[in-house]
Amino acid sequence: MERKLSRRDFNKQLVSVATAFSLGIAGFTKSAFAGSNRVLIIGGGFGGATAAKYLRKLDPSLSVTLIEPKAVFYTGPLSNWVLAGLKTMQDIAQHYTTLKNRYNVTVIPDTAVSIDAVKKEVKLKSGKVLSYDRLIVSPGIDFTWDTIEGYSEKVAEHIMPHGFQGGSQILLLRQQLLALKDGSNVLICPPVNSFRCPASPYERASLIAMYLKKNKPKSKVIILDHKEKFSMQELFMQGWERLYPGMIVWRAATAGGNIEKVDAASMTVVTEFGDEHGGMINVIPPQKAGRIAYEAGLTDATGWCPVNPETFESTIHQGIHVIGDACMAGEMPKTGFAANNQGKIAAAAIVSLFRGRQPGSPSLLSNCYSLIDNGYAISVAGVYKVTPAGIVDINGTKGLTPLDASHEYLRQEAALAWSWYKNITKDVWG
Repeated sequence: MERKLSRRDFNKQLVSVATAFSLGIAGFTKSAFAGSNRVLIIGGGFGGATAAKYLRKLDPSLSVTLIEPKAVFYTGPLSNWVLAGLKTMQDIAQHYTTLKNRYNVTVIPDTAVSIDAVKKEVKLKSGKVLSYDRLIVSPGIDFTWDTIEGYSEKVAEHIMPHGFQGGSQILLLRQQLLALKDGSNVLICPPVNSFRCPASPYERASLIAMYLKKNKPKSKVIILDHKEKFSMQELFMQGWERLYPGMIVWRAATAGGNIEKVDAASMTVVTEFGDEHGGMINVIPPQKAGRIAYEAGLTDATGWCPVNPETFESTIHQGIHVIGDACMAGEMPKTGFAANNQGKIAAAAIVSLFRGRQPGSPSLLSNCYSLIDNGYAISVAGVYKVTPAGIVDINGTKGLTPLDASHEYLRQEAALAWSWYKNITKDVWG
């Protein structure tokens, strides 16, 4: 029987791993890196910004340049809270001021358009070409638009937003929710595995139901799923039954959830069991690594980037490390916490490689909170290790909110969710 890890035990493991990481980097000295090596980082999200900060912390002599087109980064975590009106866009806005001013990271507001792995060069949209000794690619996700008939990038932009890249998409979903007529249903169509933040579509359904219950009680949320099961399913469904009985309907692929096509004009989703009409339709298309990753040949047939799990160096192009949602990290989920963890590991590995040392085998962590109501949250946490088969979950270390958790426990989980967000964003962006 799998032993469930308590929150206290998990936090002890987290501190233990962090301490080991600190001890591992204590031996790095400035003098060991005379002649400033150059590291370029593409993408300033949870993975890329973390890597930039920790590279400079590990070795201040390194030249670290972060390429990120957005002056303000709006996080995926807590974007569902914004959709439901619990937080504002300003609450999830992150800036690069501390990285620039305290850690002396060069931040270039531009877009990387191509990578030359042989010449070790990155070309920017502005036309500028930057050289590197090591490159970190943390581009997040992109979508495969040809998998659902009738669903295109144009439809997503104006009519059926996916809301999986933050910013304007979340605001559009928010506007649609506010304009929804009482009695009209909200349809949510999650993608097939694997995808960014596996629990996010179901947290979204929960918080939309929270809004509907207070403001438009005749409406329902119908989830048309391409899968037969989803992350933390028992906990979500228990919460739905407690808080929103009859308001959230989940249909597995074999029970009418498999989408055949969408019709934006009539706001209809066609399934093999019939048509579903919605006043608001949130289609989340299948995903793959961010555009620069597959255009640079860093992806395989899965659409994701295979990496060495000890260093996150690409197994396709030497000298390039891929972290965050874009990489294949075995059993480790695609979350902001995971990207943050991988950014630190890649940074330590690069410093070791510059020094001529073989990086050690890392411990990896993941932690994810999901809000079901303003005072009701659930979570899952895990510790992972590198094996010959890749990154795997360590047996007995999975921390999951108990099904018999008390109201007070669930309320504390909700408080911890906000605390977690504040702590991790401070760690990433300073």
